[in-house]
Amino acid sequence: MEGETLDFKFFKGTSLMIRSRLMKGTVSILALMLLLTGDPLLQAGVTKDAASKYLKDVQKGNPDFKSVGKITFGPGGLLVVADPAKATITVIDTHDVGPMKKLEQKVPKVDVAVASSLGVEPSQIDIADMAVNSQSGNVYLSVNRKTDGQPAILMIDAKGKVKNFDLAEVDYIQVALPGGKESKIRNITGVALASDRLLAAAQSNEEFANKIYSIPLPLTHGTSADIYSAETYHVAHRKWETKAPIQSFVPYSSKGKNYIVGAFTCTPIAKFPLDELQSGSKVKGTSVVELGTGNRPLDMLTYESDGKEWLLTNTFRVHWKKNMYGPSKWWGVRVNMDYLDAEDINEEAARRDVKQKTGPDGIEIVDQLSGAVHIDKLQKKEIVVLRDNDGHRDLEITELP
Repeated sequence: MEGETLDFKFFKGTSLMIRSRLMKGTVSILALMLLLTGDPLLQAGVTKDAASKYLKDVQKGNPDFKSVGKITFGPGGLLVVADPAKATITVIDTHDVGPMKKLEQKVPKVDVAVASSLGVEPSQIDIADMAVNSQSGNVYLSVNRKTDGQPAILMIDAKGKVKNFDLAEVDYIQVALPGGKESKIRNITGVALASDRLLAAAQSNEEFANKIYSIPLPLTHGTSADIYSAETYHVAHRKWETKAPIQSFVPYSSKGKNYIVGAFTCTPIAKFPLDELQSGSKVKGTSVVELGTGNRPLDMLTYESDGKEWLLTNTFRVHWKKNMYGPSKWWGVRVNMDYLDAEDINEEAARRDVKQKTGPDGIEIVDQLSGAVHIDKLQKKEIVVLRDNDGHRDLEITELP
């Protein structure tokens, strides 16, 4: 078992890739950790009541969202919702725990049905994010109505039917993301749950604008998060930067240490150490891969294929009018997870060959992500994709290479 990589399932369909040298006697402990972190094979045994073990001082009622942004799922039907306008993270016990019934077929122009359920035209909605519940197969959307700013959570079942998720009487906890006297959170760019904490990435109006928030488990209603200011070396810009926010991230652990692995606009992938940090401190990220300038990452997840672990991200091509990497301004790439422990970092970090579909070894454009506006992991190599269709959005399941 020495040198084995273990795949721990996390919120947002991501995995925490545990790289550690372990003795065989630790297998039972690892099995317990898999249960606590929500591996899909073990989640089948999680009841709706078990989800409450992750939450304390659960409230009953309406979370009173001012907006809805990034969303992600955890074990026991827990839905995590970022509210950038209130600078809060809310965790809702949806009681949606299966059985698994994944989307039966492609749903073309699902945005039309979404808009209709909110009483407006497709051009009058903003689909902020998508998350799939890997226990039930149901797909959830966070949507803001542009006409009046009204937020909503919608669910799409296996038949492709769009339903409004009623927020009037839900079981939830809500925690605040703190700022300073003069600071204000501009956006919450990501949420995820590691084995022992809830993590969020955000952007503030401070000089050190890139923020990482950490909240220990179990999550208690009304508490506040620890806050870290993050600094990153942008390979393409050849300088350290503090204002660019993490656009998407996954929790990651290597050699007994915990990290966030995040992607940024223009487009470094960097890892940030989380252990032994004090709230309010500054943390420097280590850039390990550069995907090319003029791109904005949207989602990030991990999966295994042919004995290799891959980091997958879909991105928006900011410079699409100048040149694109395929038929769509939305595209995606996978990176061999070995790069996360590479010795060549920052100025020497591996750079994707922007003139080729592959290269260097272990960095590849993924055709299945062409047009992918949002992605989330369903199970193993299957992902749910919300794909651009000439301005509309199609919903479908696709299998990764």
